[in-house]
Amino acid sequence: MSEVLCTVDGSIGRLTLNRPERMNAITVALAGQLEARLRALGEHRDVHAIVIRGAGGNFCAGGDFEEVERLRAEGKPALRTLFSSFHAACQMVSRLDIPVIAVVEGVAMAGGFELMLAADIVLVREDARIADNHINFGMIPGGGSTVRLPRIVGRQAAMALLLSGDRISGADAVARGLAYRSFAAADFEPGVETFMARLAGRDRGAITGIKRLVCDGLNQPIEPALSDETDAVVQRICGQAGNDGVSAFKNREVHT
Repeated sequence: MSEVLCTVDGSIGRLTLNRPERMNAITVALAGQLEARLRALGEHRDVHAIVIRGAGGNFCAGGDFEEVERLRAEGKPALRTLFSSFHAACQMVSRLDIPVIAVVEGVAMAGGFELMLAADIVLVREDARIADNHINFGMIPGGGSTVRLPRIVGRQAAMALLLSGDRISGADAVARGLAYRSFAAADFEPGVETFMARLAGRDRGAITGIKRLVCDGLNQPIEPALSDETDAVVQRICGQAGNDGVSAFKNREVHT
């Protein structure tokens, strides 16, 4: 059985971590399938956005302990494959032109927390249980928390979350800048679908242009990043998309 299910629903690519009996814990196979399916959906010209969620009411509980024990017994090179495979899947998110949205309910712990950090946008159920809890087991993160978390919430908040192992709710995650929006249980599914339908209905060229500018801009000084933005907007306005966009904006002005 596939450990990552993949479907295309109109302009939305849907990925489901499919190990509900293990709370969607990460294995080498799951990480490899996640990377491959992300790449495939990213190359699908009709897909404007990708959703990642977990089966069975949980997002992801982290690494599969049985797999970790098996790989550890085989030696360091074997164990490294688990982390390198997972890193490749998380890095694929930033390499794609289209946005990847993590939809989090239930548990998002350890590697599940790290997968959440790698997403472009995070939507959560307000009662989700979220933590990088490696420290609670005398472990250190291996899926990117020490790198991504400080860039999202700042050095002190990241240090506190990583060293305490504190569990936070979905509502807390929004307050801390770890997620964009939280929903009450009754509103979770319709809220997620409304958000996704609106996002996926946007112009694909505008979506990919914005994501690329944001991702590239974070990795360079502000002046060249601003120059890239100017180049991109001038190129877009001077093309056919610009004709359509300017017309739409003028019509909006008339109606408002």
